[in-house]
Amino acid sequence: MKTIGIFCGGFSSEFDISIKSATTIKNHLPSEFLSFKIIVSKTKWEVEAGTEMVSFNLNDCSFLFQGKKIILDAAIVYIHGDPGENGKIQAMLELHGIKYINSGPLASALSFDKWYCNQFLKTFNIPVAKSLFLKNIEEYTPSELVKDLGLPLFIKPSDSGSSYGISKVKKIEDIPKALQIAFNEGDTVVVESFLDGIEVTCGVYKSATGISTLPLTEIVSDNEFFDYEAKYQGKSSEITPARIDESLAKEVQSMAKDIYSLLQLRSIARVDFMLVKNKPYVIEVNTTPGFSSASIVPQMLAVAKISLDEFWKDIVSVELG
Repeated sequence: MKTIGIFCGGFSSEFDISIKSATTIKNHLPSEFLSFKIIVSKTKWEVEAGTEMVSFNLNDCSFLFQGKKIILDAAIVYIHGDPGENGKIQAMLELHGIKYINSGPLASALSFDKWYCNQFLKTFNIPVAKSLFLKNIEEYTPSELVKDLGLPLFIKPSDSGSSYGISKVKKIEDIPKALQIAFNEGDTVVVESFLDGIEVTCGVYKSATGISTLPLTEIVSDNEFFDYEAKYQGKSSEITPARIDESLAKEVQSMAKDIYSLLQLRSIARVDFMLVKNKPYVIEVNTTPGFSSASIVPQMLAVAKISLDEFWKDIVSVELG
């Protein structure tokens, strides 16, 4: 029986969400795999081995289970943020020659950085919000930001997978505080013009028949935008399928497939869009979308009448052969 490790936890504010996602995935992997959750934190890497927590050896990707040394045959990296969503663990697995069910290091790193990803997509004529990239808090004055991008605007960490640190700013005097909040979560910050429209998201994955999309989900937040509270604490309505015209839905799904292909993604990804006057603009690309029982992708699968067991069997067969 092959052993598959599910890396979860991580260094971001979404540590607990990642573990919930990993638990759902573990419960629905094909029965021919012996699976373990590998919980990553800044202080230690541990494996949930039955009722025990044992150390994970980074030198050869091994651990002890029932008195035997286990070396991973394959892995799934399901960390929301550093060091999984940005491709660091995938690079480590490649160095050890271990197969994994994820986008590779380059695709993960590029998709993880909101500004660089959108600028890359922009070169292929995919519409994105107008934005500015900040390496430090004093790079632009509030007046310069408003002159270029108008109000309201969004300020968010560019290089963070977490939903923390994002602010919708309506007044120029609130910009310095929003910048500080964003820089507390990431090393770089992106400031974006406001897109006024309908927010939808599209699940995309590689199946045995090629790149496939799931039914769109429309996101209606009770808050100013789809922040951490809206995403994880019930402060939003997630409507699947989205209440939009069928031809527009197909256009969004087609664009999501193009993005998946351009970025050379693997496994499941989710692309978020804002529909402004029936024109889709990309907000961001998620290579490790939430997969807890309450997350959006499982909701999409339910509407598509695809069981979680069937879904992961399909992905594993494509990615691991």
